[in-house]
Amino acid sequence: MRFKITRRSVCYGAVIFSSAVAVALAWSNHLVTTAGHDAIAQDVSTAPKQKVALVLGCSATLSSGAPNPFFEHRMNAAFELWKNGKADYLLVSGDNHTASYDEPTQMMNALVRRGVPEIAIVRDFAGFRTLDSVVRAHRVFGERRFCIVSQKDHLMRAIYIAKQHGIEALGYAAKDVTLREGLRTKVREAFARLQAVLDVGVLSREPHFLGPTITIGSEVE
Repeated sequence: MRFKITRRSVCYGAVIFSSAVAVALAWSNHLVTTAGHDAIAQDVSTAPKQKVALVLGCSATLSSGAPNPFFEHRMNAAFELWKNGKADYLLVSGDNHTASYDEPTQMMNALVRRGVPEIAIVRDFAGFRTLDSVVRAHRVFGERRFCIVSQKDHLMRAIYIAKQHGIEALGYAAKDVTLREGLRTKVREAFARLQAVLDVGVLSREPHFLGPTITIGSEVE
């Protein structure tokens, strides 16, 4: 018996698929929000003291060449932690997939301009994704407990990933951007949360690169 594809069957299939996606997005959002909601400080006075703060990377500029507000706010938040004695070292982790694109060095330079000494900054050049940055902070840089710096929505996902890998992670929220500035990012975050749940719960994904252990602060201890 041949199955005849009709407009009704196509519409019915589209409805089922859309419903399944919506349920998956809601489920992953619940898991991520539950994991990170109570682990984020939004005032530096309430942020717990940690040896290391992991600063999650993004581009310093927008496609237009203008400063990226996400980047600027994260650097301000990381500086606040260091200045107030809440973190001894800032582990700046980002993408450096080509010689001309180097998020960790952009972050280091921005922090130095704000007053953080270079000796207090450690660069992770293989933080291609949030999962890579978080897992490498533990498995490459040897930190089992640390603070993560980013915007609140991103932090919840990072903390979820950390907890799923047995890492004690807390978050310090950088200032968010306006809805107009960050609408595309917020939409992308919904799907990134689903991907994170699949990565750790179904696919057991590992960072792109690991490597020998690097002890943060060993050069001055």
